[in-house]
Amino acid sequence: MDGNATPAESIESLSISSQSQASSAPVAGSSASGMSVEEKFKLLRSIGEECIQEDELMNLLAKKPLPICYDGFEPSGRMHIAQGVMKAINVNKLTTAGCHVKIWIADWFAQLNNKLGGDLKKIRVVGEYMIEIWKAVGMKMDGVEFLWSSEEINSRAHEYWPLVMDIARRNKLPRILRCCQIMGRSEQDELTAAQIFYPCMQCADIFFLKADICQLGMDQRKVNVLAREYCDDIKRKNKPIILSHHMLPGLQQGQEKMSKSDPSSAIFMEDEEADVNVKIKKAYCPPNVIKDNPCLEYIKYIVLPWMKEFKVERSAENGGEKTYNNFEDLAAEYENGLLHPADLKPALSKALNQILKPVRDHFKEDAHAKDLLKRVKGFKVTR
Repeated sequence: MDGNATPAESIESLSISSQSQASSAPVAGSSASGMSVEEKFKLLRSIGEECIQEDELMNLLAKKPLPICYDGFEPSGRMHIAQGVMKAINVNKLTTAGCHVKIWIADWFAQLNNKLGGDLKKIRVVGEYMIEIWKAVGMKMDGVEFLWSSEEINSRAHEYWPLVMDIARRNKLPRILRCCQIMGRSEQDELTAAQIFYPCMQCADIFFLKADICQLGMDQRKVNVLAREYCDDIKRKNKPIILSHHMLPGLQQGQEKMSKSDPSSAIFMEDEEADVNVKIKKAYCPPNVIKDNPCLEYIKYIVLPWMKEFKVERSAENGGEKTYNNFEDLAAEYENGLLHPADLKPALSKALNQILKPVRDHFKEDAHAKDLLKRVKGFKVTR
């Protein structure tokens, strides 16, 4: 940042419409070279449960050949399947469409949020373990860049902190408190001063990383909207596009999202085959009910996107073997009672175990990965 420039002036230089500012970092360009703008748009739009705004996304893809996409995670414990497989699916779509994906390893943020007791060394171990999982499960690393927040912020502190301060200065406390959902908190929680500062920093990250697209979960929507509001405040024309993906529920009835502190609520990426079988067997899966059915959500958002099919094996008197290639057909038969939970659950367990096998094998056969997992399992998860 120019010492004489204001944060607003510095941010304005990150215009997404400027082709000259396209990232020179390696991108999966060969995958996208034959795709039309419309094809890229359709692929990217398939990631988001919501897109703010679609016309801006189309304009970005038409004018900037190598869009920068921001994704991130807070290293805070073992990785569940939504964070593992779903993120790999989404990142692979982004790089296939020609995006350069910057994955922000939010180690300082985990410390601010008191994850793992605020121990930065433990948080670092968890971050390394998570990267190891994505490599093992099949995230395509061409076009992906992992950035540790502590290192990047320290190296460009003169850019980062004036930006954070400007965002904080322009927003009232109630507006910032409404963003506490991004930390897994609520406005009613007793928050530390560090946690109140957290949304201002996450908002700043978007501009600090020169992101054109924010690809995060629906639970991060509020701070992404804050970034767009900040653009209005500073009269910046080009706003970050928000692509918010679906949040998978927990496996038990009434669990809106998975919890790392409740092992029964989720499949974890290095769960043993027997663990997966038991968890799915006990999972909430009422007959004929589609809405809020976690087993069906696993099929829709993990199995079908990953395997392109869902195979059910059953006796001839129960309908015989059947392969579903889309969720609509499966949902219709489930709702009509033609597909029963007793047949669906074993098929789901088998599919999930097939997806997770390369991760399991990697953490058993690779000495470094094995050591990371042992250490992570020994950490006490703190909320």
